[in-house]
Amino acid sequence: MTGFRAESLKLYLVTDSALAGPRGIVSVVEKAVRGGVTMVQLREKNATTRDFVQLGQELKRLLSPVGIPLIINDRVDVALACGADGVHIGQDDMPYPLARRIMGPQSIIGLSVENMDQVRQANLLDVDYIGISPVFSTPTKTDTAPAFGLDGLAVAAKLSVHPCVGIGGINRDNAAAVMAGGARGVAVVSAIMASDDPCSAAAGILSLL
Repeated sequence: MTGFRAESLKLYLVTDSALAGPRGIVSVVEKAVRGGVTMVQLREKNATTRDFVQLGQELKRLLSPVGIPLIINDRVDVALACGADGVHIGQDDMPYPLARRIMGPQSIIGLSVENMDQVRQANLLDVDYIGISPVFSTPTKTDTAPAFGLDGLAVAAKLSVHPCVGIGGINRDNAAAVMAGGARGVAVVSAIMASDDPCSAAAGILSLL
Protein backbone atom coordinates (compact mmCIF):
# COMPACT_ATOMS: atom_id res chain seq x y z
CA MET A 1 0.00 0.00 0.00
CA THR A 2 1.28 3.47 -0.84
CA GLY A 3 1.91 6.18 1.69
CA PHE A 4 -0.47 8.44 -0.21
CA ARG A 5 -2.61 10.86 1.79
CA ALA A 6 -5.61 12.45 0.08
CA GLU A 7 -4.81 15.75 1.83
CA SER A 8 -1.80 16.03 -0.50
CA LEU A 9 -4.20 16.75 -3.36
CA LYS A 10 -5.43 20.00 -1.81
CA LEU A 11 -3.28 22.40 -3.84
CA TYR A 12 -1.66 20.35 -6.59
CA LEU A 13 0.72 22.30 -8.83
CA VAL A 14 1.23 21.03 -12.39
CA THR A 15 4.30 22.57 -14.00
CA ASP A 16 4.60 24.22 -17.40
CA SER A 17 8.03 25.20 -18.75
CA ALA A 18 6.66 27.77 -21.19
CA LEU A 19 4.80 29.59 -18.40
CA ALA A 20 7.84 29.45 -16.11
CA GLY A 21 9.90 31.07 -18.86
CA PRO A 22 13.41 32.23 -18.03
CA ARG A 23 12.71 31.93 -14.29
CA GLY A 24 12.86 28.15 -14.69
CA ILE A 25 10.65 25.42 -13.23
CA VAL A 26 12.62 24.92 -10.02
CA SER A 27 12.55 28.59 -9.06
CA VAL A 28 8.78 28.88 -9.63
CA VAL A 29 8.07 25.64 -7.76
CA GLU A 30 10.24 26.72 -4.82
CA LYS A 31 8.24 29.94 -4.45
CA ALA A 32 4.90 28.12 -4.90
CA VAL A 33 5.85 25.65 -2.18
CA ARG A 34 6.47 28.57 0.18
CA GLY A 35 2.93 29.65 -0.64
CA GLY A 36 1.49 26.32 0.44
CA VAL A 37 1.45 23.95 -2.55
CA THR A 38 0.87 20.40 -1.23
CA MET A 39 1.86 18.27 -4.26
CA VAL A 40 3.80 18.86 -7.48
CA GLN A 41 3.46 17.18 -10.87
CA LEU A 42 6.32 17.67 -13.31
CA ARG A 43 4.86 17.80 -16.81
CA GLU A 44 7.33 18.07 -19.67
CA LYS A 45 6.07 17.37 -23.17
CA ASN A 46 9.07 18.59 -25.16
CA ALA A 47 12.13 17.96 -22.98
CA THR A 48 14.67 15.27 -23.79
CA THR A 49 14.63 12.29 -21.45
CA ARG A 50 17.98 13.42 -20.01
CA ASP A 51 16.69 16.92 -19.25
CA PHE A 52 13.40 15.56 -17.88
CA VAL A 53 15.25 13.27 -15.46
CA GLN A 54 17.63 16.04 -14.38
CA LEU A 55 14.74 18.40 -13.70
CA GLY A 56 12.97 15.65 -11.75
CA GLN A 57 16.07 15.09 -9.62
CA GLU A 58 16.33 18.82 -8.85
CA LEU A 59 12.68 18.99 -7.83
CA LYS A 60 13.00 15.84 -5.72
CA ARG A 61 15.89 17.46 -3.80
CA LEU A 62 13.73 20.54 -3.25
CA LEU A 63 10.53 18.74 -2.24
CA SER A 64 11.73 15.74 -0.21
CA PRO A 65 12.91 17.72 2.84
CA VAL A 66 9.50 19.41 3.16
CA GLY A 67 7.51 16.20 2.62
CA ILE A 68 5.78 17.24 -0.61
CA PRO A 69 5.21 14.39 -3.10
CA LEU A 70 6.74 14.70 -6.57
CA ILE A 71 4.68 13.13 -9.35
CA ILE A 72 5.89 12.70 -12.93
CA ASN A 73 3.41 13.14 -15.77
CA ASP A 74 3.12 10.14 -18.16
CA ARG A 75 6.68 8.84 -17.99
CA VAL A 76 7.15 5.82 -15.74
CA ASP A 77 10.82 5.56 -16.78
CA VAL A 78 11.52 9.14 -15.73
CA ALA A 79 9.67 8.68 -12.44
CA LEU A 80 11.87 5.69 -11.60
CA ALA A 81 15.06 7.37 -12.77
CA CYS A 82 14.64 10.50 -10.65
CA GLY A 83 13.22 8.75 -7.58
CA ALA A 84 9.85 10.50 -7.80
CA ASP A 85 7.05 9.55 -5.41
CA GLY A 86 4.77 8.53 -8.23
CA VAL A 87 3.40 8.99 -11.71
CA HIS A 88 0.24 10.44 -13.22
CA ILE A 89 -1.07 8.66 -16.30
CA GLY A 90 -3.74 9.45 -18.85
CA GLN A 91 -6.07 7.19 -20.77
CA ASP A 92 -3.59 6.86 -23.67
CA ASP A 93 -0.51 6.27 -21.52
CA MET A 94 0.85 3.01 -20.12
CA PRO A 95 -2.03 0.83 -18.80
CA TYR A 96 -2.44 1.18 -15.05
CA PRO A 97 -1.76 -2.50 -14.11
CA LEU A 98 1.55 -2.39 -15.97
CA ALA A 99 2.49 0.98 -14.48
CA ARG A 100 1.75 -0.38 -11.00
CA ARG A 101 3.82 -3.49 -11.61
CA ILE A 102 6.80 -1.42 -12.75
CA MET A 103 6.49 1.36 -10.16
CA GLY A 104 5.83 -0.98 -7.25
CA PRO A 105 3.29 -0.94 -4.41
CA GLN A 106 4.76 2.09 -2.63
CA SER A 107 4.43 4.52 -5.52
CA ILE A 108 1.57 6.97 -5.91
CA ILE A 109 -0.33 6.54 -9.18
CA GLY A 110 -2.98 8.95 -10.37
CA LEU A 111 -5.20 8.48 -13.41
CA SER A 112 -6.93 11.10 -15.55
CA VAL A 113 -10.59 10.48 -16.39
CA GLU A 114 -12.43 12.39 -19.10
CA ASN A 115 -15.99 11.03 -18.84
CA MET A 116 -18.27 9.09 -16.51
CA ASP A 117 -17.50 5.72 -18.11
CA GLN A 118 -13.83 6.23 -17.30
CA VAL A 119 -14.74 7.10 -13.69
CA ARG A 120 -16.58 3.77 -13.44
CA GLN A 121 -13.64 1.92 -15.00
CA ALA A 122 -11.25 3.60 -12.56
CA ASN A 123 -13.39 2.30 -9.69
CA LEU A 124 -12.22 -1.20 -10.64
CA LEU A 125 -8.56 -0.19 -10.23
CA ASP A 126 -6.61 0.47 -7.04
CA VAL A 127 -5.29 3.84 -8.22
CA ASP A 128 -4.50 6.35 -5.47
CA TYR A 129 -6.55 9.19 -6.94
CA ILE A 130 -8.24 10.28 -10.15
CA GLY A 131 -7.89 13.58 -11.96
CA ILE A 132 -11.22 14.84 -13.29
CA SER A 133 -10.17 16.45 -16.55
CA PRO A 134 -11.00 19.06 -17.59
CA VAL A 135 -13.36 20.71 -15.13
CA PHE A 136 -13.33 23.89 -17.25
CA SER A 137 -11.93 24.36 -20.74
CA THR A 138 -8.32 25.52 -20.63
CA PRO A 139 -5.75 26.92 -23.07
CA THR A 140 -2.83 25.04 -21.45
CA LYS A 141 -4.08 21.66 -22.66
CA THR A 142 -5.65 21.52 -26.10
CA ASP A 143 -6.22 17.78 -26.50
CA THR A 144 -8.84 17.40 -23.77
CA ALA A 145 -12.37 16.03 -23.82
CA PRO A 146 -15.43 18.26 -23.28
CA ALA A 147 -15.37 19.99 -19.89
CA PHE A 148 -17.19 18.36 -16.97
CA GLY A 149 -18.32 21.68 -15.52
CA LEU A 150 -19.17 21.96 -11.83
CA ASP A 151 -22.28 19.80 -12.15
CA GLY A 152 -20.38 17.02 -13.92
CA LEU A 153 -17.57 17.24 -11.39
CA ALA A 154 -20.05 16.76 -8.54
CA VAL A 155 -21.53 13.66 -10.21
CA ALA A 156 -18.07 12.21 -10.94
CA ALA A 157 -16.81 12.85 -7.39
CA LYS A 158 -19.86 11.13 -5.94
CA LEU A 159 -19.50 8.20 -8.35
CA SER A 160 -15.78 7.68 -7.72
CA VAL A 161 -14.49 5.40 -4.97
CA HIS A 162 -11.16 7.27 -5.12
CA PRO A 163 -10.19 10.76 -3.97
CA CYS A 164 -10.65 13.21 -6.85
CA VAL A 165 -8.66 16.24 -7.91
CA GLY A 166 -10.12 18.70 -10.39
CA ILE A 167 -7.90 19.95 -13.22
CA GLY A 168 -8.43 22.31 -16.11
CA GLY A 169 -9.05 26.04 -16.01
CA ILE A 170 -8.92 26.27 -12.22
CA ASN A 171 -7.94 29.57 -10.61
CA ARG A 172 -8.73 31.58 -7.50
CA ASP A 173 -12.15 32.54 -8.91
CA ASN A 174 -13.44 28.97 -9.11
CA ALA A 175 -11.20 26.83 -6.86
CA ALA A 176 -13.56 26.97 -3.88
CA ALA A 177 -16.50 25.86 -6.05
CA VAL A 178 -14.48 22.85 -7.27
CA MET A 179 -13.82 21.81 -3.66
CA ALA A 180 -17.48 22.38 -2.78
CA GLY A 181 -18.38 20.02 -5.63
CA GLY A 182 -16.68 17.12 -3.87
CA ALA A 183 -13.08 17.27 -5.10
CA ARG A 184 -10.39 16.67 -2.48
CA GLY A 185 -8.15 19.17 -4.20
CA VAL A 186 -7.49 21.43 -7.16
CA ALA A 187 -4.74 20.99 -9.73
CA VAL A 188 -3.51 24.39 -10.90
CA VAL A 189 -1.25 25.29 -13.82
CA SER A 190 -1.46 28.85 -15.20
CA ALA A 191 -2.82 30.53 -12.06
CA ILE A 192 0.48 29.76 -10.30
CA MET A 193 3.04 29.04 -13.05
CA ALA A 194 2.26 32.27 -14.97
CA SER A 195 2.04 34.45 -11.88
CA ASP A 196 4.65 37.14 -11.24
CA ASP A 197 4.48 36.08 -7.58
CA PRO A 198 3.94 32.29 -7.40
CA CYS A 199 4.17 32.33 -3.59
CA SER A 200 1.32 34.81 -3.21
CA ALA A 201 -0.67 33.13 -5.98
CA ALA A 202 -0.46 29.77 -4.22
CA ALA A 203 -1.25 31.28 -0.81
CA GLY A 204 -4.22 33.14 -2.25
CA ILE A 205 -5.76 30.01 -3.73
CA LEU A 206 -5.02 27.97 -0.61
CA SER A 207 -6.78 30.55 1.57
CA LEU A 208 -9.98 29.96 -0.42
CA LEU A 209 -9.93 26.20 0.08
